Amino acid sequence: MQTDPQTPPSDDPQTADGAHQELIPEPVLSDELAQAQEEITKLNDQLLRARAEVENIRRRAEDEAAKARKFAVEGFAESLLPVKDSLEAALADTSGKPDVLKQGVELTLSQLKSAFERNRLQEIAPAAGDKFDPTLHQAISVQPAEQPSGTVVSVLQKGYRIAERTLRPALVTVAQ
Repeated sequence: MQTDPQTPPSDDPQTADGAHQELIPEPVLSDELAQAQEEITKLNDQLLRARAEVENIRRRAEDEAAKARKFAVEGFAESLLPVKDSLEAALADTSGKPDVLKQGVELTLSQLKSAFERNRLQEIAPAAGDKFDPTLHQAISVQPAEQPSGTVVSVLQKGYRIAERTLRPALVTVAQ
């Protein structure tokens, strides 16, 4: 604040724009400062706690993701155990009867298909004449055929997919 040398300073302080500013007694300012410092300390403590909580949540999420990756195949493996048991029983069978062996293999295949269904593993087995899809099929050869170009002529090996992701494409011959 500037004072005019000819005008004596007054007891009523003014701001630069001429508005009156009230002086606050020092004890009140000290109390307000102490309260503000207390609030800062409290907020800093809350910030530190919040950061620690975020770090704990992040660590727990990482641990859960690691466990999920580690045990992701557990359910699928459990569904394959009866198939393994059936195959071992077939190998242990010494009767030598082809019909019994064939029946056992058919039952084992049925168990395997059931395990695949429970785990949402789907066969990719296109029929002759289906349109070739490079996301589901792998062309092994191309041959002239009576059917439209770019369609499946034959399937050499079935493919498989799980949850919209192709594990193994079907190996196919495609019409030229």
